Amino acid sequence: MESIDSVTLEVADPTAAARFYSDAFGLDPAQVGVRASEAPTSGFRGFTLSLLVSQPGDVDALFRAALDAGATGLKPAAKSLWGYGGVVRAPDGTIWQIATSAKKDTGPVTREIDEVVLLLGVEDVKAGKQFYVEQGLTVGKSFGGKYVEFATGPGTVKLSLYKRRALAKVAGVPADGTGSHRIVISGATRPFSDPDGFVWEATAATG
Repeated sequence: MESIDSVTLEVADPTAAARFYSDAFGLDPAQVGVRASEAPTSGFRGFTLSLLVSQPGDVDALFRAALDAGATGLKPAAKSLWGYGGVVRAPDGTIWQIATSAKKDTGPVTREIDEVVLLLGVEDVKAGKQFYVEQGLTVGKSFGGKYVEFATGPGTVKLSLYKRRALAKVAGVPADGTGSHRIVISGATRPFSDPDGFVWEATAATG
């Protein structure tokens, strides 16, 4: 396994969720899909998805589109040390960060997404890193026991690991949560669950 092929969000209303992701972000359902689930879940689900874009104007455009489509703002788009970004919660409960490392616009504003990143909130980043290396992933960046980012090819969802409480803080929500993560990750692999309970399926199984 070299990368994530796709992620599937488990939602109460797949039709409504698919419409939101199309209207708000224009996401390819082959990359970020939805399917029905009634699995109980409450509080923070332990992950966020990030949309990385080229400039602040693009962040604002996607942020507004998400709110117009029914999302809830968790953190308004604002400047920070690392760039510019904001956080929304989709109607199905999934938390999305929309961000750029650029400090100012350098071209026409678009809603084009450069990269989709799945951030898993884990209890032990070093243990998670070792686990995923054993599954075949290659480390791209690593900052001790705080954060790790795995190398991925173009057009695929990037995987990163972050301390759970730190990720919840970034998302603007309490870290507590119980029940299903409500996400399934697909790759060229055998089915497994990682040390924090995130479920992976073989890509063929999602077709």
